[in-house]
Amino acid sequence: MRLDGGAPTVRDGLRLANSRFGTILGYAIISATVGVILRAIQERLGFLGRFITGLFGILWNVATFLVVPVLVARDVGPVQSIKDSAGLLKSTWGENVVGQVGLGFAFGVIQVAIIIGGLAAIGTALAFEFTLLAFAFIVLVFVGLLATLLFQSAMSGIYSAVLYRYAANDEPTIGFDSDELSAAFLPKK
Repeated sequence: MRLDGGAPTVRDGLRLANSRFGTILGYAIISATVGVILRAIQERLGFLGRFITGLFGILWNVATFLVVPVLVARDVGPVQSIKDSAGLLKSTWGENVVGQVGLGFAFGVIQVAIIIGGLAAIGTALAFEFTLLAFAFIVLVFVGLLATLLFQSAMSGIYSAVLYRYAANDEPTIGFDSDELSAAFLPKK
């Protein structure tokens, strides 16, 4: 709604999610089942299992990258949402889909900086026997990491919605450059 220029409220989001509850639940069950199967393979096959699950996990994440926007925008079931997500990625960016790691890298750097800074502050506080201050730094590090994870999740959701709109409509959302959106994954050859 926001990407179309509207002003959605939390109530609008909850109403939309409630109207797609069955589909969302179905996708959650499928996703959880895939996760359990991958975990079982990983535990039973050792190194080979880790390799297989790592490879399949990457493929699953790429294929389902646009599932949430598909679930929101289209009135289809969970299996069709997965197919549509994979199909949009394939038709727009080609067989060799390689996701950009920009958001993950940027937030990873921020999180490492929080951890290093936090450990230094905690160590200094403990060295001077300021136990209460050390505890406060531990809480700040935890809150900082939680905040960056939440912000990263929100940014990832916005990014996938913008890419979905580009893939589905072949035109960029206002405020986003079509050249940058077309380069989000390796282009189709």
